[in-house]
Amino acid sequence: MIRTAQAVYVDTGAWIALALTKDPYHDRALEIWTGLADAGARLHSSVSVIIETFTFLDRQTTRDVAVAWRRSLDRIPRFRVWPVTRRDLDEAWAFFDRPDLHKLSAVDAVSFVLMRRAKIRTAFAFDHHFTTAGFRLLG
Repeated sequence: MIRTAQAVYVDTGAWIALALTKDPYHDRALEIWTGLADAGARLHSSVSVIIETFTFLDRQTTRDVAVAWRRSLDRIPRFRVWPVTRRDLDEAWAFFDRPDLHKLSAVDAVSFVLMRRAKIRTAFAFDHHFTTAGFRLLG
């Protein structure tokens, strides 16, 4: 359940599932996306997530799909893309000391830093690392 105007962080896996109809999580992602829109959720992501998603779509599908996805971001109401600073990266390395976060990506670690700083507790993601790191997972 999403609260009205709740802040939610959108991860790469969610963007990919939304963009690709053949993705195994596509139907679930659309259901969540509709719920977020209906609740007027305030959506956040990071430059690193946007780059990671674009690169995946460009390499696994076509450039046209990747560009269309990127352009679609401009039409999302209440959506903010956060920059990633050297400080964010430096703080992210601490997550790699945790044995329970095996096979963690650097992009996810930076996402955790950004979410903690903004006090966002909910992630639209399909990655168990978010739950392990203490966040609520939509997906």
